[in-house]
Amino acid sequence: MDSMAQAFVSERVVTPEGVYPAAVLEDAGKISAICTPAEIPSGYALHDFGRSAILPGLVDSHIHVNEPGRTEWEGFWTATRAAAAGGYTTLVDMPLNCLPETTTVPALEAKRTAAKGQCFVDWAAWGGVAGENAPNIEPLAAAGVKGFKCFLIYPGCEGFQMVTEAQLEAALPLVARTGLPLLVHAELDGPIQAAAPALASADWRRYATYLRSRPDEAELAAIRMLLRLCRDYRFHLHIVHLATALALQELRQARAEGLLVTVETCPHYLHFAAEEIPDGSTLHKCAPPIRSRDNREGLWDGLREGLIDLVATDHSPCPPGLKRLEEGRFDTAWGGIAGIAVALPVMWTGLQARGFELIDIARLMAEKPAQLAQLEHRKGRLAAGCDCDLVVFDPEATIDVAAEILHTRHRVSPYVGEKLRGSVAATYLRGAPVFKQGRFAESPFGIEV
Repeated sequence: MDSMAQAFVSERVVTPEGVYPAAVLEDAGKISAICTPAEIPSGYALHDFGRSAILPGLVDSHIHVNEPGRTEWEGFWTATRAAAAGGYTTLVDMPLNCLPETTTVPALEAKRTAAKGQCFVDWAAWGGVAGENAPNIEPLAAAGVKGFKCFLIYPGCEGFQMVTEAQLEAALPLVARTGLPLLVHAELDGPIQAAAPALASADWRRYATYLRSRPDEAELAAIRMLLRLCRDYRFHLHIVHLATALALQELRQARAEGLLVTVETCPHYLHFAAEEIPDGSTLHKCAPPIRSRDNREGLWDGLREGLIDLVATDHSPCPPGLKRLEEGRFDTAWGGIAGIAVALPVMWTGLQARGFELIDIARLMAEKPAQLAQLEHRKGRLAAGCDCDLVVFDPEATIDVAAEILHTRHRVSPYVGEKLRGSVAATYLRGAPVFKQGRFAESPFGIEV
């Protein structure tokens, strides 16, 4: 036994089998066993967290780190520190908003170079399916991306091209051959263009105007097209950031057909509601938009039923100037919400209020995202053989979100001022503390996984 082996003890250890008093035994960065506190072998360094829960380190399968190229928006150093403070131990980075975009193997290598020595948590990369880059799909898979992301609509930045239906059909046989998932921003432009004439003279400081500009039908039309393509090409379709609950019935039917379709939503769609967003509050702008209160409850029903598999942050920060905070116009502000450092208490606040339990956090925010990225053999679970990635979480605590606890490069977020339940006391990466009692590890030791 390594002399530095450790035992992490709690009255509430959240395992795939349930929540119970236990000890998580760590040796050489891996979980060697889960045992009762009475069964801890002699010689282990003991860490007893009492009533605070021990959860598996969270996995965020949808984050925009933005480095290389837009490090002034966010970068590996700041994004991974914020992640560690939020209980996340693994991030899977999206292929856009960085320069170059991760649509070729050289671009992937540039990202790897940028990440070296800067990561407080572990990370992996998605590749991009963009425009006519289909010949890069299989080389990217061979080089180690965990899957592919595409947009069916203009993504907001010039360098990452949307795909037309024809381009997507050219790419899908190649994606299917890799066996990796295709993550799709599921909005089509037709319904958005159809809504535009009625908004020509609208007040773009009003949130209601922005909401009308991105109707549910944009998501529904895209999802219908994608399900048809999934039938034809038999690939793993993953719908990112589902915002409309109206799609759940068709997703239910797709599951009944046996299609390989997985779905995520995000904390902001489950926490905020359109009726509560002040006019001019461009901090709340994202795409698809945050919809109505009734729609929000429909998404919670989708989580309860299992139609929505996981929750990912879609952490997408930018410099405050791009949010156009002074003018408050939703048509010109950047769309993206930052908040990875508080995503766990945001989710626990909503989960607890609706009768969910701690084991649901582990499933939605660790186990299922790890599976999506083919990391389930080492991430997302408290189980023997997995990395000893832990978050110590006090579910009874309450926090007031202040800018200083966001830990991102630009500490602006619609979550500032929110009162939430639950607090991250510590985050351990492969058995070593990366965040504890408000302090970070002296130097980063995250790796690509």
